Amino acid sequence: MTFARRTDAILVIKLGSLGDFIQSFDAFSDIRAYHRGARIALLTTPPFAALARRSPWFDEVWTDGRPRWTQVLIWARLIARLRRARFARVYDLQYNRRSALLFRALGGASGPAWLGKAKGCAFPEPPYPPDAGNVDRIRLHLASAGVPSGGEPDLSWLADDVAALAPPAPFVLMAPGCSPHLPRKRWPAANYAALGRRLAGRGYRVALVGTSADREAIAAIGAEFAEAVDLSGRTSLFQLASLARMAAAVIGNDTGPIFLAAKIGAPTLTLMSSHTDEKRSAPRGPASRWLKRDELAELSVDEVERALDLP
Repeated sequence: MTFARRTDAILVIKLGSLGDFIQSFDAFSDIRAYHRGARIALLTTPPFAALARRSPWFDEVWTDGRPRWTQVLIWARLIARLRRARFARVYDLQYNRRSALLFRALGGASGPAWLGKAKGCAFPEPPYPPDAGNVDRIRLHLASAGVPSGGEPDLSWLADDVAALAPPAPFVLMAPGCSPHLPRKRWPAANYAALGRRLAGRGYRVALVGTSADREAIAAIGAEFAEAVDLSGRTSLFQLASLARMAAAVIGNDTGPIFLAAKIGAPTLTLMSSHTDEKRSAPRGPASRWLKRDELAELSVDEVERALDLP
């Protein structure tokens, strides 16, 4: 079925995870600048709603982007909603089977001009240089559709009051968690505790950040390093960004808070295992660095302390 398109209606699809969402900030900014007068909707999931709504990039944020495959009625409502919006162009930055299904449901090649990975879309992925990271690939893909790069986006909106949370300066933030189903991406809690004791001996306070999924790792660190300030579950993403800007350094595993800290310009050290392709997926930022071992347990506290390069 063919629908009349609204030339001022644009859809962006990005569902998550947090690290992937943050790596799309440049693309969001570029799309907004290119479609300056358009009404841009983001199709995403609830964890990113507050972030997207406070950003300057979207006029609408839809959070029903990830129904289970068996939720037929929810899929039907989502597709009907998308059809009613009559989007002229869709930027599918999720690049997966779920979003490809939406391409077909909206008419395939006869539907809105679609940038993505779906077979037959108007703007398929171009050839990428072999060393291009995820951020570079998205921007090259956008350029193939006429969307120019606008440089680093303004992230001054990504901030909030942390007067009741910030430890006395100088302090170091640690993000010792990661996805619970990927334990290989975690540097051992005992190593974080040992590093924390060393930093405390040098005059730094240490604050631990994360979500409820990271409580086990954070509790294990606290059991060996009682001086650590436990901020897990107490910070919004906006507060986390403000704390990262104030910190002497931010250190953690390949996890969302580290991508956030790196992106806003905090001095950030990411600890990576063989699970992460650093060429494609390392957190991007002007003061972002990383260390990698196939098995993170083999990465010593001495090496990490040296890499932090704190006075």
